[in-house]
Amino acid sequence: MHGYPFIHPLLGTEEVFSGYRLEYAPGTVASACRHAVETVEHFDEFDHRHPWFVPAGPFAAATPERVIATFSAHDGKHGEGDELEAELRKSCRKLAFASSPDSKLPATGTWDYLLISASHARSLPPFGLHGMASRTQIVATDVHGHGDRDWLMANACAMTTGEYLQSRAQIGKKADTTRQKMLELLSLIANDADTEALEAIFRQEAKLSYSLLRLVNSAAIAPRSPITSFAQAINMLGRRQLERWLQLLIYADPNNGQHPNPLLYKAAARGLLLEQLISHVPTRPDVANAGDSAFMVGSFSLLDVLLNMSMGEILQQLPLCQPVHDALARHGGPLGQLLAAIEAAEGRDLTSADQQLHELGIPPDFFLAAQMNALAWANRIRPGS
Repeated sequence: MHGYPFIHPLLGTEEVFSGYRLEYAPGTVASACRHAVETVEHFDEFDHRHPWFVPAGPFAAATPERVIATFSAHDGKHGEGDELEAELRKSCRKLAFASSPDSKLPATGTWDYLLISASHARSLPPFGLHGMASRTQIVATDVHGHGDRDWLMANACAMTTGEYLQSRAQIGKKADTTRQKMLELLSLIANDADTEALEAIFRQEAKLSYSLLRLVNSAAIAPRSPITSFAQAINMLGRRQLERWLQLLIYADPNNGQHPNPLLYKAAARGLLLEQLISHVPTRPDVANAGDSAFMVGSFSLLDVLLNMSMGEILQQLPLCQPVHDALARHGGPLGQLLAAIEAAEGRDLTSADQQLHELGIPPDFFLAAQMNALAWANRIRPGS
């Protein structure tokens, strides 16, 4: 393997980022590629209460307490592993253990955190997790369905991974009418419509206007004085930046509630991550601005989940340029290859993601920094505040 570090956000009870897990593809030599996340530029921008689970290794004395050494059931506890664990325990650091279905669970209270797959957790005896959670915080991984997520949170889990966010709603559920209106707006954006045409949509849909103003006034922008109108938003942000917020607006709560939509953060992080990565791909897409197109691919790539429509149906309504269309429709071209790599990483197919990123020519250190920057920016978005 090539040593790419993959960061997985962990979602707490309110489905907002509450922690992070750093992983590598199986077979990666940890001693050759372990990255100290705390040295990356954006590390201090994250909430200091949120834990970071990283593969166990020697930690410097100055390593922040929120960086949690994570041992694995597959590591094999021989010599150095035992010594490392003893050394970390002696220094009173919090430790995590990533369990495996084919190994016995550790005794309650042995570790500060237990990482356990959703399928393994659901195979345990009734109230097994509750007993473990009395002295250990439980983090569920490989959570691929909304039902699993609900069950885990009802059974003493503190956080889960977010694979379930990419699962579509039940068959037959209709797309929200306000979001259908958003598709009209996105179509106008894709056609580079004039400002008056865009503003007309907001006059028709008061909820959209309210949601947009909440979004652009969020901590991710933090204007010195509040933005109170669409025209002011254009003047302050500029057309290019406003279009990005319009691309993300569709993920905001259409009912103006205070519960955040985790897809908003996911789409924002994907958009910015792809925008950064495309600059390191030798074969550029045939578009005027590769960065803007990459952001659009990332932010639009979850529309099928949000709208409960096939991507094909959605693309029929959006007159996108061919490279963006091909990337979303069939992972075509360099933009599509990037999206496929990120989707593989988010689905924890780390071997495939590692290989694809290597073939695209993206350096592992740059990939780590890009992830940190994208997650930090997405985490600052607070449309409900």
